[in-house]
Amino acid sequence: MAGFGRKTLEGLAPALSVATVVAPPILPALPADLPTQSAPSSANDTIRDLVLTRIEPAVAVRLTRPQLTARVFELVAQIASEQRLLLNEAEQQVLAANLVDEMIGLGALESLLRDPTVSDILVNGPRMIFVERRGKLEVTSVQFRNDAHVMHVAQRIASSIGRRVDESSPMLDARLADGSRVNVIIPPLSLRGPCISIRKFSRAMMNMPKFVEVGTVSPPLSRMLEIAARCRLNILISGGTGSGKTTLLNALSSMIDKSERIITIEDAAELQLQQPHVIQLETRPANIEGKGQIAQRDLVRNALRMRPDRIIVGEVRGSEAFDMMQAMNTGHNGSMSTIHSNSARDALARIENMILMANVNLPMRAIRGQICSALDMIIHTERMRDGVRRVTEVVQVAGLEGDVISLGTLFAYKYEGENPDGSLRGTFEATRVRPRFYSRLEYYNLGNAFLEAITPPAAAKEA
Repeated sequence: MAGFGRKTLEGLAPALSVATVVAPPILPALPADLPTQSAPSSANDTIRDLVLTRIEPAVAVRLTRPQLTARVFELVAQIASEQRLLLNEAEQQVLAANLVDEMIGLGALESLLRDPTVSDILVNGPRMIFVERRGKLEVTSVQFRNDAHVMHVAQRIASSIGRRVDESSPMLDARLADGSRVNVIIPPLSLRGPCISIRKFSRAMMNMPKFVEVGTVSPPLSRMLEIAARCRLNILISGGTGSGKTTLLNALSSMIDKSERIITIEDAAELQLQQPHVIQLETRPANIEGKGQIAQRDLVRNALRMRPDRIIVGEVRGSEAFDMMQAMNTGHNGSMSTIHSNSARDALARIENMILMANVNLPMRAIRGQICSALDMIIHTERMRDGVRRVTEVVQVAGLEGDVISLGTLFAYKYEGENPDGSLRGTFEATRVRPRFYSRLEYYNLGNAFLEAITPPAAAKEA
């Protein structure tokens, strides 16, 4: 076997020289519907152990993935023949691919990472792995061997970004090379063993026409949101976990003019802006000694000195909310952000609490006045029980009435029933209200177009 000669076992053929690894044979392509594990686990374990004893790491790291897969496939076939293990060619291909995934990838998770239909991967210990497809969770047949196997994958993720995960540092937030967001938590904090959560991001950019196609928005609502982004309104997108906030923010950002300078600030870079003048900033956690942390608030303050036209904060979750409101109030129109909340009204309450976290000695009325001055529109999204993510509410921040922030509904989703296939049926109802920011719309010559988008069909016929 070319290049795999660190050890040879008694009774097995000796390895060939390293010099013969240059031209590996072409490995037949794996069928798309091939199961992840087709051979008995005992045979898999036997071959896996013997393969690893013959692999020379110094040689393996010099091979490309196709070359390494071809060589491992040869070695699997050789050992299966020597040990008289009944594995057909398809099972040998699967085992070779799995071994390569463990050697240079994330092991059992690689097949799920390559699946374009999977949006979330949730590892609840070695034997229970869930994925989200089309907004709904389902259990998979993929498994790890034991807790140590899961820990090996978690430590590989951590080491790839210069971090560590162990008993002294049992939590980790990281980002894979493809942009997927990863969270790891291990014992003693997790009682179910090591748990890994991966949020994948589609390589295909979602835009407003695609949102209309899948039912996230209606055509009039889509048109209204496009106008709001073009006219540099300050927009906050609220919603729960996995409700599509970041995806919607990406779609809205595509409306930004290419001549504008945009600065994005995120904990883990997820935004995929297509404009040529984009500066991406990412927070930095503390090192092993607990020093060197750079928080979002530090980055927001620094962004103000970078001559931005717009500032986009991936998610407001702490004291940086105060600096974000300050930025929106100091000439950076068109800034956007997301926030976790149950409704648009709750989003305002959360912002108030976050500003208080900044230790600013301001009366509540002054804080609410600043919020009213900073925000123009709040868009609330939900992942509904049929798995579809929908915009359920769009409101304008109308102003301050007494000590209460007044909101005006522009669009709302009205649930009407359920279709035979389990999908929900509803309509996006518009309210013909002239918004407080109408002068801004007229400045961009889009005031009438905005009013047409929020005019109900019945009202339009009467007019």
